[in-house]
Amino acid sequence: MNRETAEPAYGFDADEIAADIARWAAVESPSTDPAAVNRMMDLAAETMAALGAEVERFTGLIGVGDAVKAHFAWGEGPGIMVLGHLDTVHLVGTVADELPVRREGDRLYGPGVLDMKGGMYLAAHALARVIKARDRLAVPVTFLFIPDEEIGSPASRGLIEREAGKCKYVLVPEPGKETFVTGRHAVLRFNLATFGKPAHAGRAQGPGRSAISVMARLITEIEGFSDVGKEITYRVGNIDGGTFVNVVPAVCRAEVLCVAPTHEAFEEIRGRMGALTSPDPDVRLEVTPGPVRPLFQIDAGTRDLCGLAGRIARDLGLDLGEGQYGGGSDGNFTGALGIPTLDGLGPTGDGVHTKQEYLDVSSLVPRARLLAGLYEALSDRND
Repeated sequence: MNRETAEPAYGFDADEIAADIARWAAVESPSTDPAAVNRMMDLAAETMAALGAEVERFTGLIGVGDAVKAHFAWGEGPGIMVLGHLDTVHLVGTVADELPVRREGDRLYGPGVLDMKGGMYLAAHALARVIKARDRLAVPVTFLFIPDEEIGSPASRGLIEREAGKCKYVLVPEPGKETFVTGRHAVLRFNLATFGKPAHAGRAQGPGRSAISVMARLITEIEGFSDVGKEITYRVGNIDGGTFVNVVPAVCRAEVLCVAPTHEAFEEIRGRMGALTSPDPDVRLEVTPGPVRPLFQIDAGTRDLCGLAGRIARDLGLDLGEGQYGGGSDGNFTGALGIPTLDGLGPTGDGVHTKQEYLDVSSLVPRARLLAGLYEALSDRND
């Protein structure tokens, strides 16, 4: 049987898959809470060990949770990596309050159901059914579960690049779209700090210089650099400053996230952020570069992988194109290294990074069948 075009009977059940994803989503795992992330990693490690994987754990660095590698030592030579994260932007307590895990018709709601616990569980479930049908593949398969993607993967980038370098293909089950994701815009982060002079805020005039006031002016300037039509964006997403309302704030800090769809835009962003100056000579400005996700653009290897996936998808009744998108992923790292990388393979849905995050239950079986078909087709290429 040619598994590039034929579809084995995997016996997927959407309700069963949704229930298991709900179990994963109920284990809250915000990036900034290592203990919470590690509870999620415990569950992932348990799931993969039950499938027969060799599980290895990497202690988290710089205040993040652990990473988990699950390896199936089949065949020889470089194989397949399934890459994704289990941290979320939702704080512990979200499940009990603003975003309870629940099923409403075709929608499964919960923290990370779409971004991207749902995708990583789905990829594991699909492999489990392939193992049941074939016992093993002809190539090694490695799952890499990342704890800090939502904060730029500062602790995990080296691990991702090292492990991906051992593989021939990388599959990333980030939220699905109407197209395969064959490229990702670059993402640059910057930390800003302004340092003013404290004074009693009740005085009409005095020696005080407000760090918050200067930061507010800088935010307007920075966000004004955006060119939405070209998908070049500068956004300030976190601000902290001041102590008491009656004290002129001496310090203010902000985080900036910039997105660059081209190499030229990448250099433009670095230049503009590096050239920022304080609009008040009495208030000092510091700009510190943060984690960077490099530009991932389609190349011959990724195009070939996408072509294979497209043939499998069409046999499943899915007509998926391809494209480059913003919203970085850990696929940025592997794609930028030139490793054939196919992203956006997870379930579809909406509300990523909001309290309305959900996945479409009806997308689970088609996407599971697509993943299973990819595993088999890539394995058969090595036969």
